[in-house]
Amino acid sequence: MTETKDRSNFKKILKNSTVAGLAVAMMVGAVPLVVLNAYAEPVTVTAPQVPSFSDVVAAVQPAVVSVRVQSNIQNTSNDESNFSFNFGGRDFNDLPDDHPLKRFFKEFGGPGGPNEEARPPRGPKGHGRHEGRLRPTSQGSGFFISEDGYIVTNNHVVDDGAAFTIVMNDGKELDAKLVGKDSRTDLALLKIENPKQKFTYVKFADDEKSRVGDWVVAVGNPFGLGGTVTAGIISARGRDIGSGPYDDYLQIDAAVNRGNSGGPDFNLSGEVVGINTAIFSPSGGNVGIAFAIPASVAKDVIEKLKDGGTVERGWLGVQIQPVTDDIADSLGLSEASGALVVSPQAGSPGEKAGIKQGDVVTAVNGEPVKDPRDLARRIAAFAPDTTVDVALWREGKATEVKVKLGELPTEQASAAEGTEEDAAPAPAVEQELANLGLSVRPSEDGKGLAIVDVDPDSDAADKGMKAGETITSVNNQEVSSVADVQKVVDQAKKDGRTRALFQVQSESGSRFVALPINQG
Repeated sequence: MTETKDRSNFKKILKNSTVAGLAVAMMVGAVPLVVLNAYAEPVTVTAPQVPSFSDVVAAVQPAVVSVRVQSNIQNTSNDESNFSFNFGGRDFNDLPDDHPLKRFFKEFGGPGGPNEEARPPRGPKGHGRHEGRLRPTSQGSGFFISEDGYIVTNNHVVDDGAAFTIVMNDGKELDAKLVGKDSRTDLALLKIENPKQKFTYVKFADDEKSRVGDWVVAVGNPFGLGGTVTAGIISARGRDIGSGPYDDYLQIDAAVNRGNSGGPDFNLSGEVVGINTAIFSPSGGNVGIAFAIPASVAKDVIEKLKDGGTVERGWLGVQIQPVTDDIADSLGLSEASGALVVSPQAGSPGEKAGIKQGDVVTAVNGEPVKDPRDLARRIAAFAPDTTVDVALWREGKATEVKVKLGELPTEQASAAEGTEEDAAPAPAVEQELANLGLSVRPSEDGKGLAIVDVDPDSDAADKGMKAGETITSVNNQEVSSVADVQKVVDQAKKDGRTRALFQVQSESGSRFVALPINQG
């Protein structure tokens, strides 16, 4: 009677709650078979369809290679190693096992590390290695772009290399020669010497069609492990990472590490949308922020390297800076776009064409210029000796000049040199520039006003103006006294301007600063 009642109660509980029924089954002796029957069928879950990259990888992986570089290492010391490790008279191996330097080199290479046995053996004591000996110095990735053996990689992978070995996906090793390289875009082109086969190759995509959020597959040789595939998405376009005037990178979140440099990023059609060139990483490993050269940039540069081994770029020859909202307001521009000319270089194509300091370049051949980087890329895309129409905003009006571009010099001066200051104080009397937070005096050479002091609570301080700098012009008019400045400012107020454009010279070069003039 009691047993029948217990079974009846259990069935009610099992019906209401499977979990509760299982708990009761642990306590009621004759019921486990009922519970097992209830779970006799395996649990199945219908997963959503997830895209696979296997077909893309199978098609493109034979075209991706590892690039090994050997350099001509000159004998600089009698020590076979590249570095001398001496810790208070102790050798590296005398350090405690938990010493951070010892742990570091054991993990990443160095004396006692995993790469030490790969080093060439030392000669007899007191004898260094032979001068000019080839020695492995770097390893990266690359990919074939033609069946006859042209390979694209990074300039920083092959830079200073004397011999190049290509390791195919199947492990086969082939010698290659350097066709050309371009440091400004970090691209290089290699060619298999005397190819005896046709190679699997890939094509560049139209990266203008690539969108943020699109899948990408990165294939390369991270850490020398061999062909490795990772996947991610395009995180952003047009990234400027401060590596040069032509920065226009794709940002991707695929796992990209050391050794991936020069490796391609593919779309789902197996086309190259970007070439890995840099990562952002506080630790040196992947954190999900990698930068790739867009296919459109790479395609143009590689074609030029293939034709002549070098890249010739147009040259305007002007120092430029961005147009901020304040600067646009001071010049009467409707929007903050274009490139403000700080100064044209003497004898440059821009100066010969009549471009002046204070001009704003707004368009080239009718195409609007967004900012200095955009102008630099547009001009560089033209061949030297090309004549282009440059639209300018000058003294509140639009104008246009024709410029016959020169050839970008191999080495450019980074910035104009500042005037060397005299240690003796200038005898001129300090004066205040009304409502601007600046104390000034006429400069030693009579050109401009030397800044003596800056109110830390002023807009001038917020804009980075400092004592020791020189104001050379206001609204593109040269000034040598406070009266000159006041005259220009008063005229700007009559014209309805709320800011004036100050040209400031410092040791690092010249720049423009827009300051409010409607106070007081």
